[in-house]
Amino acid sequence: MKRITLIAAACTLAVGTAGAQTVLKFSHTDQQGGARQAAAQVFAKKVEELTQGRYKVQVFCCSQLGNDPKNIEQLALGGIDFTVSSTGSYAPHVPSLNLTMMPFLVDSYQQGWKLYDESQWLQAQFAKAPAKGFRFLATWEAGFRSMTTRDALNSPDDAKGRKLRTFPNEMMRWTLESMGFSIQIMPLPEVYLAIQQGAVSGQENPVDTIFSNKFYEVAPHVTLTNHVYSPIPLAISEKTWQKLSPADRKAVTEAAVAAGAFSRQMIAGNDDNQLKEMAAKGAKINARPNVAAFRTAVQPVYAKAREKYGADVDAFLKDAEAVRNSVK
Repeated sequence: MKRITLIAAACTLAVGTAGAQTVLKFSHTDQQGGARQAAAQVFAKKVEELTQGRYKVQVFCCSQLGNDPKNIEQLALGGIDFTVSSTGSYAPHVPSLNLTMMPFLVDSYQQGWKLYDESQWLQAQFAKAPAKGFRFLATWEAGFRSMTTRDALNSPDDAKGRKLRTFPNEMMRWTLESMGFSIQIMPLPEVYLAIQQGAVSGQENPVDTIFSNKFYEVAPHVTLTNHVYSPIPLAISEKTWQKLSPADRKAVTEAAVAAGAFSRQMIAGNDDNQLKEMAAKGAKINARPNVAAFRTAVQPVYAKAREKYGADVDAFLKDAEAVRNSVK
C-alpha cells in the first residue's frame, strides 16, 4: 500500500511540474521555410532553455492566428504573447514609426543594423510602445524590399499604370505612388493568387519573403530596387511582460537578442543563394535597375513626411546619414 502511495505521489508531482510550464503564443505571417520561422524556433528553444523549462513558446506561422495588423492588435490586447513584423506595421499604434519606412535610408545590412541599434531617435520611438500594450525586445531581420512583377521593371517609367500589392503603411503608399504605381492593400496569404489572376501586377517584399512565398512563380521579374530597409522588431505583449519575474524578463530578452543575431546572419547570408535558386526556376533577376531614377522619383516623400511629422523626419534622417558616413 505504501509503495502504491509513493507511486501516486510521484505521478502527482510529475503532473504538477508539467502543469506549471506556461505556454506562450508566438504568431507571425511567414511560411514554414522562411527565415522568420527559423528565428522563431531559435527563440522558442532559447526561452525554454533559459527559463529551465518553465516557459514554452508555441510558434504559429503562416498567418494561422491572423495577419500582421491582427497579430499586433492581439498583442496589445494580450491575446497572444509575441509577434514579429515590419517596423512600419507597428505604426498604427506608434505613428512616428512610419518614418522607418522612408525610402533609401541605408545602403547595406551593416548600416541598417547600426541604425536600428544606435539611433537615439529610434530608441525613443520604441520606448513609446509599452504605453500602447507591447514592448520591443530585439530587432530581427527581413531584408531590403524589392519588386516582383509580371512584366519587366527597370525604372519609374515602367511602373506607370501598374497596380502593386503592399501592406497597410502610409509611408510605403507614398513611396510606391511617387514611383508611379497604384496601390492595392491585401493580406500576404492572398497575394500569390491575386497576382496569378491578374488582380495586381506584382508585389514588393524582401528577398526571403519573395522566396518563401514563391511570388517569383507568378511574378517572374524580380527587380532589386532595395527601396526600403525593412527589419522586423520582435515584440512582447505588455500584459505578458508584467507577469514575468525580473529573471524571466532577462531570459526572454536574452533569447530575443540571440535569435535576432541568428536572423540577421541568416538573411544577410541567404539573399544571393535564394536569388540564384529563383533564377534556376525561371525568375528573371534584374540586379541593376535604374535606382537613381527611383531615388529621384521618391524625393517628394520626404517633403510630405515633414509636413505631417515635422522635426522627427530630419532627426531620423540625420541619424541615417551619420550611419551611412560611418559604415561604408
